[in-house]
Amino acid sequence: MTPLFNDDFQEFPLKRALAQVVGKREAGAKVIGAYCSYAPVEVVWAMGGVPAVLCAFSNAPIPKAEETLPVNLCPLIKSSFGFIELKTCPFFELTDAVVGETTCDGKKKMFELIQKHRPLYVMDLPQCPTNEGAVAYWRHSVNGFKQFLEETFATTISDAALEESIRECNRKNRLVKQIFAFGACKPAVITWQEMYAVATYAMSAQGPEAIAQLEEIIATLTARREQKLFTSKESAKRVLITGCPVGGDVLKVLKLVDEEGAAIVGLDSCTGLKPYADVTEEGSGDPLLAIAKRYLQIPCACMTPNTGRFEVLKQQVEALKPDLVIDLVLQSCHTYNVETVKVESYVREDLGTNYLKVVTDFSQQDLGQLKTRIAAALEMN
Repeated sequence: MTPLFNDDFQEFPLKRALAQVVGKREAGAKVIGAYCSYAPVEVVWAMGGVPAVLCAFSNAPIPKAEETLPVNLCPLIKSSFGFIELKTCPFFELTDAVVGETTCDGKKKMFELIQKHRPLYVMDLPQCPTNEGAVAYWRHSVNGFKQFLEETFATTISDAALEESIRECNRKNRLVKQIFAFGACKPAVITWQEMYAVATYAMSAQGPEAIAQLEEIIATLTARREQKLFTSKESAKRVLITGCPVGGDVLKVLKLVDEEGAAIVGLDSCTGLKPYADVTEEGSGDPLLAIAKRYLQIPCACMTPNTGRFEVLKQQVEALKPDLVIDLVLQSCHTYNVETVKVESYVREDLGTNYLKVVTDFSQQDLGQLKTRIAAALEMN
């Protein structure tokens, strides 16, 4: 079966992304590290920079982080901070500046601890997105980020550059969304590993080369579908993953689904489709406002009310027809954990689909329990 990427990084999507960042930096681009999908990458690309995702998913640096941070803190925050303290995160070491955001209390306090390492701008995200003035306030923060980049790197980001960046990102987002839509095929023609690789690639890829790569992937998946080259058995149970970001050591949950012979057909998370699910209005006359409106629609659990998440779940369940929705929550991520109450009710009662809540961290200690629970949930269908 033809792989989606013809390179040396088949099993290492993060190394592919790292190679992209290194290549652009060597060509003169400034590297802007980001911890969240709310960071407006259009502004970074408009400057001629390249975004690099800094969220970490490894258990290895957590003991170092716990020398400073509380033990009962989100593992993603501890892992990210631990890598910085150990100076072993290649993405962070490449950054020229970092953008943060106020999505959760743990991260925004971590930003105070890392600002000594890099120029840092923290975007103040309004968390009641439907309230009057929320969009205007978020535009103010987007503009503040733009001004930070201009002052830090002695450059100017024009409206024309922002519009061009919006067009390029929109084109890319539409292609990524088209790739993820192949998850609706039954039997499956795309694996979750391939979805994850595409999402990871697209974060630091831009321009004609990226568009050509994504179009080639669509052609490959179309050929698989037409030639009946399936990645799962026809009888395989179908699973949609939703909830917190996934990657690194927390991919243990997805691998356990594989071991049960099921097929993961969708990744509804910040390391999956979520950053690419929408587009920004083009030619609006106010590109910063257009960017603000688009990003404020991202359905993260930090928002209240987070009605957008339920709209997305409805679309995903109707399109992908999963037998099971797994709501993956990282320990101490209180927003996603509390929101599972409403998500479970909605998935079971309104969408008529089986549901499993999984709360985990980056360790391997709960593998046996997770395997048993996932197997039991799949058997219930």
